Order: sequence, then structure tokens, then C-alpha cells
Amino acid sequence: MATSRKKTSDEKPEKESQQKKDAGASGRSGRSGRSGRRYWLMKSEPDVYGIDDLRRDGTTMWDGVRNYQARNFMRDEMQVGDGVLYYHSNTKPMAIVGLARVSREAYPDPTQFTKGRYHDPKATREEPRWFLVDIEHVRTFDEPLPLAFLKERPELEGMPLLAKGQRLSVQPVSTEHWRAVCKMAGVKPF
Repeated sequence: MATSRKKTSDEKPEKESQQKKDAGASGRSGRSGRSGRRYWLMKSEPDVYGIDDLRRDGTTMWDGVRNYQARNFMRDEMQVGDGVLYYHSNTKPMAIVGLARVSREAYPDPTQFTKGRYHDPKATREEPRWFLVDIEHVRTFDEPLPLAFLKERPELEGMPLLAKGQRLSVQPVSTEHWRAVCKMAGVKPF
């Protein structure tokens, strides 16, 4: 199901030199070739597209990402079955609020081709610049895990979300951190 998920306000475009370096990257030639499940954290503003919206819709495309590193994670690394920590950003309190799963591997983000907030005049259907994945709702936590609480947990040391200045809207999560978050939420990890 298509959504109008806006990028989070804490996601900033990368510098022009990086944009030029990555702009020619099209297709999926960068796939890691890895096997096995990986885990991710994806941020969304709850007033734009929150966990309740995902639960209602079941599945959504994660459109509107305009950061090259986040795009590369989706395009080159994410695979069907990967786990997702769903994070509410730009709200009080910011928190991990549930689990999702990648349900479709990367394909061109259609919002780059249409007039609007995410239009990219340099993107063409032959050479798209922006990719997305689909995710499906797995579980909404009974209680959110606020950022302040997560920062106090020694078992989450080194988690990218907790790094000072970390603003990326799509980021990898280690298996250990995935399991720790699931345990804190009282849910069985997959």
C-alpha cells in the first residue's frame, strides 16, 4: 500500500560530493550477497505514519527517503524477512514502539518521479536514484521503549541509535541489540 511517509525531520541530505559519488548508482549491483536475517531500525514521525498506521494497513512502502546512506541500506542490504525496530521520531517521547519485517526487497521509489515534496528532477525511470522497501507490521509493543530509557541500558552500548548526533532514518541493528530490545519489550525475537 502506498503511503505519503515523509522523511523524518532529523534526516538531512548528505554533502554534494557524496551525492555525486552515489548519484550514478542504479539498480541493485551493490547487493551484499549475504545470507541470513539482519535487523534494522526505521524512524517515522507518528503524526505522519506511525505504528498504528502500519498496523491498520498491514504493509506499506517506505517511501520518501532522501539520504544516500539510508537508501543504500535499503537498496543493497535489506532482504525479505529482515527484522525492523519501528521508531517514533520527532515526538515526545521518541521511542521504539514495535516490530516490523521487510516484506519486499528494494525497488524504485515512485515519489521521485512525481511532482511533490520528494520529486527528484535528476531521476529517470531508466536510472532511478531512490529506492524503497516494503515492510509489514509484526507487533506493536504494549509499552514504548523511550530513547531516554534505552540510553540507560548497558546492553545497548554501541547501538547506532544511541550515538551522539545519529540522525539517520534507516540504520543497522546488531543481533545482540535486536534481542536485547525484544527482551525489554517482553516479546519473542524472530
